[in-house]
Amino acid sequence: MRPSGRDPSQMRAVTLERNVAMKAEGSCLVAFGNTKVLCTASVETSVPGWLRGKGKGWVTAEYGMLPRATGSRTRREATAGKQSGRTQEIQRLIGRSLRAVVDLEALGEVQITLDCDVLEADGGTRTASITGAYVALADAIRWMEERKLTKGPALTDSVAAISCGIYRGTPVLDLDYLEDVEAETDANFVMTGSGKFVEIQGTAEGAPFDRDELNALMALAEQGIGELSEMQKAALGG
Repeated sequence: MRPSGRDPSQMRAVTLERNVAMKAEGSCLVAFGNTKVLCTASVETSVPGWLRGKGKGWVTAEYGMLPRATGSRTRREATAGKQSGRTQEIQRLIGRSLRAVVDLEALGEVQITLDCDVLEADGGTRTASITGAYVALADAIRWMEERKLTKGPALTDSVAAISCGIYRGTPVLDLDYLEDVEAETDANFVMTGSGKFVEIQGTAEGAPFDRDELNALMALAEQGIGELSEMQKAALGG
């Protein structure tokens, strides 16, 4: 029995609320159960120096957790003077995931920055961030297209992410915190709406896992991301 009482293939309740930040070109408040992340997309009319004059844009991300997103207060990384390795790894993952579904040449010499701020953490903050950031990104690109700032359709697909793991010997979908800390295997899957893989992260926390268990996790991920893709489509009005 999972701590939440969910079936092995059952996700937590997921919501995607758009337009929650009035001043951002795109925004989404995403919730995977008790995990909540505010994702905002900012359109900037400049690109990194190494891209100037090349006619291509860029999509990048920043990630952070508010001090009381966790059970006890976490010190702000800004006061420590540097980001943790975990933060850097997650924001790079978010950026890679979003760039996988953007035609950077169609974007033009524009940078879109996705800020993912974790309000409540209960497992799966990186997967929730990717899923919500895509909705914010899609709205920002729609904002650009309405103003004829793109060179053509800039989005090539949708992208979402989900965690899977082996909890007490059973492959399960969408781990919450209680499951995550006990899981024998923990994996994150990033996939496009058309079913292609962008990234797979899998680690044996206890006993190594075999090919059959990996296949079971992959099947759960494909099911979960299929559901998330439909939710994204519905949230975006199509």
